Amino acid sequence: MIGVIRVFTTDNQDVLEQHGRIITEKYGVQVISKSIPDQPLGIYDDETEEIANPKIVELGKSMEHDGCKVLIISCAADPAIDALRQSVSIPVIGAGSAASYSALATGLPVGVMGITKEAPAVVSGLLGSRLVKYLRPEGVTNTTDILTPSGREKAIEAAQSLIDQGAKVIQFACTGFSTIGLADVLRNELRIPVIDSVEAEGLYASSLYLQTVTDNPIH
Repeated sequence: MIGVIRVFTTDNQDVLEQHGRIITEKYGVQVISKSIPDQPLGIYDDETEEIANPKIVELGKSMEHDGCKVLIISCAADPAIDALRQSVSIPVIGAGSAASYSALATGLPVGVMGITKEAPAVVSGLLGSRLVKYLRPEGVTNTTDILTPSGREKAIEAAQSLIDQGAKVIQFACTGFSTIGLADVLRNELRIPVIDSVEAEGLYASSLYLQTVTDNPIH
């Protein structure tokens, strides 16, 4: 199966499995989701990322031991990705790099939305000159803010602002946008391609995973 590492802490099983469900429904692969401990607000700055890094590595090692064939770090900053890759023997996909490669494949100017002050380094580094602008929706500073009606409204406003500044495709630099189904909202209301980071990570991970099995894992 594919192991999805959630970089925040939750006791809500429905929220925990949200990204995995998106991947299973879209790509037809088995997924197990687990979250790191003691970080209810997830990763939203350098300090919280540093605290999370060793937890991500230990969780990933445990998930490989439990039988996962591919791991996903479901966070657009790709936290601890190099350390985890050095600690396991299976492929590790990061949401930020997966989404950025998908955005680059369009050949269009990219507007990026996230919850940090600046775009994650992996995103801005990969996009380079294709990056038109990065925006954080007003009042959104962590993953839980996105789940509010106000957070959703501000995210739509931010996407429109990116379009007004020349973006032809929107890329999410926060996997929390997937939790509220924001990609389909923007696709329908703004009529613009949207690179959802969870969909992107699932695309790459499922392609790798399906090479390891001989039968369709979903029946």
